[in-house]
Amino acid sequence: MTKTFAQLGFPGRLIAVEGLDGSGKSTQIYLLKRWLQLQGLRVFFSEWNSSELVKSATSKAKKRELLSPTTFSLIHATDFADRYERQLVPLLRAGYLVLCDRYIYTAFARDTVRGCPPNWVRGIYDFAALPDLTFFFRADLEVSLNRILDGRPQLKYFEAGMDLRLSTDPYESFRIFQGRILEQYLAMSGEFQFLLIDANQPIEAQQNVVRDLIADRIHLDAFRRGQTVKGS
Repeated sequence: MTKTFAQLGFPGRLIAVEGLDGSGKSTQIYLLKRWLQLQGLRVFFSEWNSSELVKSATSKAKKRELLSPTTFSLIHATDFADRYERQLVPLLRAGYLVLCDRYIYTAFARDTVRGCPPNWVRGIYDFAALPDLTFFFRADLEVSLNRILDGRPQLKYFEAGMDLRLSTDPYESFRIFQGRILEQYLAMSGEFQFLLIDANQPIEAQQNVVRDLIADRIHLDAFRRGQTVKGS
């Protein structure tokens, strides 16, 4: 699929955020959600790997370190497809602003770095329309690492890329793995028209940029509760 939801004639709009682990994108999309809700807009939030259908299976497989690159890719694709068909598409048809913490680009970057053929990965998600806006929060690797460790004592096995045997040191593995993912994101940036945000900046400064960009590109008044959405 090469068209956005707006180009396909959906009354709703989908906004996605992408970034490395620890980039702060989840904080930014939470703040964005609250800002939109306080304006009385119809908003729905969805995050990566949250489908009730497959979440427990994914968690168990990760804990036991059973996932190969291919099964890792397919189980996340199953999660996405379930949320896409049950949540995202119906709400976009109903005229909601849908916020996604990660979208198909996460798979394009991560699965490719794990060794899956890029064309194969993209083919799995060919059913999905493109977001109407995609923000990419770019943070330095050390900034991302420090943010992750600020809330817990150690890195998780898969977020550090330990399954790829890049290094026996999880911190060095994280730098290598996330650095390769960053390269994939930057290569996609122009193709998919990412809106790049400097995630090294203070939280408030980033949020102000995000809000201004959205207000400039989407007619937000069309999404107020009780109003008919005529497009934006």
